[in-house]
Amino acid sequence: MKYAVIFKAEINQLDDEYSKMAAKMRDLAIREYDCTEFVATAEGSQEIAISYWDNLEHIKAWKQNAEHLVAQKLGQNKWYKHYTVEVVEVLRRYSSK
Repeated sequence: MKYAVIFKAEINQLDDEYSKMAAKMRDLAIREYDCTEFVATAEGSQEIAISYWDNLEHIKAWKQNAEHLVAQKLGQNKWYKHYTVEVVEVLRRYSSK
């Protein structure tokens, strides 16, 4: 099975610290928790990030990582007005590659 984590947010204020933290969290997810793909984009005041995973245990472990917990708190208190996170099972995925 394959899973996706869909993060959607309304941006409050992004800064240099955010950019560094986002890159660090993406690298952490891929390097230490076997995230297979992580893409993010922002338009206006909206941001969306989608990451793909092979199992739920790695998603849970990544969510509880100490550095990720700091990033989550900064997101809640500083960078975002609000956000949602969905963990979904990928039933089908097509690629033109």
